[in-house]
Amino acid sequence: MKKRLLSVAVAATLSASFSYADGHDGLIFEPGQDSRFHWSSYEDLKSVDLTGQSLTVFGPWLGSEKERFDKVIAYFANATGAKVSYAGSDSFEQQVVIDAQAGSAPNISIFPQPGLAADLAAKGLLTPLDDEDKDAIKKDYAAGQSWVDLATFKDQDGNKDLYGVFYRADLKSLVWYSPDNFYDAGYEVPKTMESLKALTEQIVADGGTPWCIGLGSGAATGWPATDWVEDLMLRTQPADVYDQWVTNDIKFDDPRVVGAVEEFGWFAHNDAFVDGGTKAVAATDFRDSPKGLFASPPKCYLHRQASFVPAFFPEDVELGLDADFFYFPSYESKDLGSPVLGAGTLVSITNDSEAAREFIDFIRSPIAHELWMAQKGFLSAHLGANPELYATETAKKQGEILRYATTFRFDASDLMPGKIGAGAFWTGMVNYADGESAESVTKEIQKTWDALK
Repeated sequence: MKKRLLSVAVAATLSASFSYADGHDGLIFEPGQDSRFHWSSYEDLKSVDLTGQSLTVFGPWLGSEKERFDKVIAYFANATGAKVSYAGSDSFEQQVVIDAQAGSAPNISIFPQPGLAADLAAKGLLTPLDDEDKDAIKKDYAAGQSWVDLATFKDQDGNKDLYGVFYRADLKSLVWYSPDNFYDAGYEVPKTMESLKALTEQIVADGGTPWCIGLGSGAATGWPATDWVEDLMLRTQPADVYDQWVTNDIKFDDPRVVGAVEEFGWFAHNDAFVDGGTKAVAATDFRDSPKGLFASPPKCYLHRQASFVPAFFPEDVELGLDADFFYFPSYESKDLGSPVLGAGTLVSITNDSEAAREFIDFIRSPIAHELWMAQKGFLSAHLGANPELYATETAKKQGEILRYATTFRFDASDLMPGKIGAGAFWTGMVNYADGESAESVTKEIQKTWDALK
């Protein structure tokens, strides 16, 4: 559910400042014309001769996303002479397994999250990458080791290898607010979790309500609270503890997990902190909850949600003017760096070939990221990609958060077994919001996990 929600395009209102070429063999940006692009990456590709070779690419992108990706891979085809075809499907997760097991997999598969790729690697259906790829990702990506770890899986013999390059990222660790309301009240954007909590208390002291929180989402009610807990786990515990929680090597009712749930409770269990009081948290639809930011007078000043949430803002709200965001901050006292929670698409080899290997090299080059950045709807953790090429100021600011991340982790509930991450965890968070204790809720989730084993 959350992977689908994160694929919703942010309704950015700032327009791109690029002219499309469409005159140089179908390439939308004329090679060499705009010095902000790393055209050297494209020129280097010309030394690779793949004339006569075909490359098949399969992934989840359809509609405008497919159109934008097609415009990126046109540069690979033009430079190398390869014939490249991309096919997208809303049944990608099911079809790629069928094709791989039948021996008819595409050369390249683009996974919307790493769990499915890990399953195929364990069955010997993915091709491992080499140390050059691993070293390049560590060097070229912000929090590079995190991206290597997220794409490292066990093969059928239990040996670990790198199985892909992350290409397009999504960002969750954001707090949204109205700059006008902040200015009128004299508030400043907090840089630490301690100052965010102090701001929360200050808003109450001034007679306002700090937060809008809504967990409602139909059959998926509860997932917004899991995002809160995941972000707070990364801010209260080292990344390796988070990883062990995801795999249940650390139990759900471990005191460290209970503590992260209770940190969410610090915000959500105080009637004065939440619009409508604590009883409204589980009852409010997540799509409606941010609207309180724009009421007059404001019903709240702060809303924690991922980069897709502007799609649910009122139509007359302009990003960068009426609404803005800041990084959901870390605790200064805990010295855990600047962790970021999010998601990303993994580009892997499912049918090895020379062209497939060269395409992986292309995907981890700056130009492959810049070509989509300049079209909208793309965030990158690549340190070599020029942030000035982002098509909107909103994307540029979100890209900066990714670039300064010291740790990046995927949404934990998306990586857990479905009956936990999309079941007991969601339900448990609703029960917690309704007043159950963190100890009781986490014990029930662990009981469900034990039953799966």
